[in-house]
Amino acid sequence: MSESNYPTAFGVFMAPFHKIGVSPTVLYERDLQIIELADSLGFQEAWLGEHHSGGHEPIGAPEMLLAAAAQRTKTIKLGTAVNSLPYHNPFLLAERLVTLDHLSRGRAIMGFGPGQLLSDAYMLGIDPTKQRDMMLEAAEVIVRLLRGETVTEKTDWFDLREAKLQVRPYSLPELDVVVAAVTSPSGPVTAGRLGVGMINLAATSPAAFGALRGHWKIAEDEAAKAGRTVSRRNWRLSAITHIAETEEQARQDCTHGFEEIWNYLAHISPLPASEKPDVEGMIDEAIESGSVLIGTPDTAIEKIRQLADQTGGFGSFIMTLTDFTDYERQRNAVKLWAEHVIPEFRGQLKPIREHNAWVRGNEWKAETMAAINAATEKYAAQHQPIAVN
Repeated sequence: MSESNYPTAFGVFMAPFHKIGVSPTVLYERDLQIIELADSLGFQEAWLGEHHSGGHEPIGAPEMLLAAAAQRTKTIKLGTAVNSLPYHNPFLLAERLVTLDHLSRGRAIMGFGPGQLLSDAYMLGIDPTKQRDMMLEAAEVIVRLLRGETVTEKTDWFDLREAKLQVRPYSLPELDVVVAAVTSPSGPVTAGRLGVGMINLAATSPAAFGALRGHWKIAEDEAAKAGRTVSRRNWRLSAITHIAETEEQARQDCTHGFEEIWNYLAHISPLPASEKPDVEGMIDEAIESGSVLIGTPDTAIEKIRQLADQTGGFGSFIMTLTDFTDYERQRNAVKLWAEHVIPEFRGQLKPIREHNAWVRGNEWKAETMAAINAATEKYAAQHQPIAVN
């Protein structure tokens, strides 16, 4: 696999998956501090999810927290992962993302999807069998609006009449847009039709991992039909991730909240429920299945290379942070990722290692000592003591 197929951009994603029983005010602040940390360490992207029920994912308005993050960061891009399009009037959502783009000076990314939690759809009176069709209807309108078009479009759930954004995105040539995918083909179909990016969530889980190569083929085929193009540089993969200094430490870190969070995930997603009697067994099972990436920086590097082999190449890897671990160990994982994983794929460590090997492979010490001795002797010769008769 060519190094050009490896990702060169990295990010953090917080759905978030928090333990129950902590003040949401505190949790929001911690999420913002993680984004600040990622920005200071050179991560390229930070993502927040949108959910409205369940308790573990308490962010209902990600663009609002991202607007706060925009004021506390410098360069990191700020994305919604994802806005659930069936829950919003597409015109109003487009306006909110444009506002975020201006507040962040062009760092906004709009991620969208159909909505994950059936409980959210239930509360809003939305038929879950129609969510993907609704997503596509809204996405087509939003992309047209963001590209400066005037839109007249009526569906059975929204009605726009000569709708045109009065404020255009700050980003040029246009605001970055991506669609979420897991296993269903609806994500890549939409990405191809609209010529936008794609973010595959839970990419290391067995079902999602197996779908990756097919997803990109679908996106390319649909783009060709629509007369558009899609770029692997705008393809992001995300996975639940935790790394520590050792494999043992990483596993120990995850005993903090793995059982609570995993049981929730198994209830709301395709991830399998565990029948292991203890949390250590649950963690081992999840690692062995590929459902999570838990280990050391070397573990992460190897997994990313496997993902590149499986896909044929992608542009960004996004580490999904959870309360498997406590807050401080999450921060430590972000630091380790910046220290060891990012530079490995951005080509920053290779020349340093080569220079170190080059210097160690040559005998410079004797020449150094000879130069020092020569300089000492020269000085001594030039400063001979004057004889006094």
